Amino acid sequence: MRCLVWLSIVVAALLSVVDALPKVPKFPDDLFQPLPVVIWHGLGDSAQSQGLKVLKENLGKMYPGIYVHLVAIKPTLYADRQASIFGNVNDQIEQVYQTLRDTPELRHGFDAVGFSQGGQFLRAYVERYNTPRVRNLITFGSQHMGITDLPTCLPYDAICHTVHHLLTGQAYSDYSQNNVVTAQYFRDTRTKNQFALYKERNEFLYDINNEGAEKNATYKANLERLDKFVMVRFQLDTTVVPWASAWFGAYEDPDTRKGCMNETIPMRHSPIYQEDWIGLRALDRKGAIVFHECSGMHMHLSPACLTLTLGQYVGRPRIPGPWFATEQAHHRAPPHALVALVAVMVLVVLGRLCTAA
Repeated sequence: MRCLVWLSIVVAALLSVVDALPKVPKFPDDLFQPLPVVIWHGLGDSAQSQGLKVLKENLGKMYPGIYVHLVAIKPTLYADRQASIFGNVNDQIEQVYQTLRDTPELRHGFDAVGFSQGGQFLRAYVERYNTPRVRNLITFGSQHMGITDLPTCLPYDAICHTVHHLLTGQAYSDYSQNNVVTAQYFRDTRTKNQFALYKERNEFLYDINNEGAEKNATYKANLERLDKFVMVRFQLDTTVVPWASAWFGAYEDPDTRKGCMNETIPMRHSPIYQEDWIGLRALDRKGAIVFHECSGMHMHLSPACLTLTLGQYVGRPRIPGPWFATEQAHHRAPPHALVALVAVMVLVVLGRLCTAA
């Protein structure tokens, strides 16, 4: 009788050990289906726009079975378009994170495509959350190092004129930094005073670029997990100032500037890369950073441009790789098979002892 009691205790203990082991992630059964794709539109656009609907349909034809999620901050075309111009970017990114996290089709990860400002917003998602995980991040004409100026407005574009007014001398006011989307990635390097205001008051771009003295290690670790970080810029882009921002280029900081104010510093010569604030250098060393250039003006998405970019990095099978690695993989937990083997051996020994008794 006592032997049976001990046998029951040992079985219960072994079951509790197995239950406590880190869980191995369950991969999808359809590993050779295309990985889903999430698309975040740019300034003045909407998830309900005809252009994005056509793109979604075309992706479905190119990659049968692919799940395409168009990021929408608001449920209607007009409201979503307004939200791309006025709103708090940090709040919007958190909202998108919650939506993506709760979307069952995305639970095993996705590729991310960001058009214009949607590119740096998706990068912020990767750095801050990355749950579910992003495999490839593809950005088109994005302002990764911010903007220092705005393009000229058309005479009848009231919204553009309003934004211009708010960013002329008021870019770093509390109102602009919480309500004007472009102000939240406006990185003014023209004077030391303006640059000091950027560093003091900007809570979006300054944060995701890890420009502060205290670096966020999570941002770097998350971005380094990307399989590919693809950056596309447009040859005739006059909307993004400086144009090099799409490839993490920027005007030299006034604090260290020695030459011309309009001299751009390419990514590999910048502190964000050389000191590896967000993982760009680590990505580059493993061949994960890819630069592409498309002809035409800002966001001129010709068929050739889309084939060159999306055609290579979207719609690939969802077979997990290093980008999918879980936190548990970094710990040396005993394998389930080994624990099971030990359990069987213990039970056999106890069974024989009980029989002998």
